[in-house]
Amino acid sequence: METTCVFKRVEKKYLLTEERYDALFRRIGAHLKPDEFGRSTVLSLYLDTPDHRIIRNSIEATTYKEKLRLRSYGTAGAGSEVFLELKKKYKGVVYKRRAVMTLAEAERYLEEGTRPFDSQIMAEIDWAMKLYGWPKPAMMIACEREAWFDGEHPDLRLTFDRGIRYRQRELHLSSGGVGTALLPENTVLLEIKTGGAMPLWLSHAMDAERILPGSFSKYGAAYTRSLEEIRRPARVIAEGGSKHVVNL
Repeated sequence: METTCVFKRVEKKYLLTEERYDALFRRIGAHLKPDEFGRSTVLSLYLDTPDHRIIRNSIEATTYKEKLRLRSYGTAGAGSEVFLELKKKYKGVVYKRRAVMTLAEAERYLEEGTRPFDSQIMAEIDWAMKLYGWPKPAMMIACEREAWFDGEHPDLRLTFDRGIRYRQRELHLSSGGVGTALLPENTVLLEIKTGGAMPLWLSHAMDAERILPGSFSKYGAAYTRSLEEIRRPARVIAEGGSKHVVNL
């Protein structure tokens, strides 16, 4: 599959155990082919304002959400190919714009506002960056991903993510994927992404394994967890009976 830079699709998410993953893949594996990245470590550097307005809006919104992020497949060097992405979700439909550039070009753009090239996609990303007052790296999310597509319907894509982890330090794609685990060790996040209806073979397999969709945002979950970590010391002090505790 060639690298695509414009997406319009429906994305559904499912949290599976490894056992449920094995059972599902036995049913659907014959229909799938590995995509251009196959198995890889995905690093996603999310951009946000100092008060985390982008993710707070995303968590609170019901109709419209958007995110800005810089992504690489594996630890990136200055000359590595990376993807600067603007992802929007409106009434359940995802619209994504992705600009391909080197890490050095991306970092120069984020720090100085210097576009690596002019294009419609860069213009849209530039507009969003200016709207939010030029957001900075705020959260790193990493995972081990296996990605597949349907040979007969290439717009159908399935990704299975394991070892999802996050960090709020060393916010560079060149710093690797070290982080704190976000989900239990035995958990696999399945995302089904399609431009149309789910094919019958996949729908039947999901029904047979009684797999139901859920709601899960990696950045949203990591942001919520980070707030809990900030508040935890205050709760410990309160449980110890201190009279000098600010209620959170």
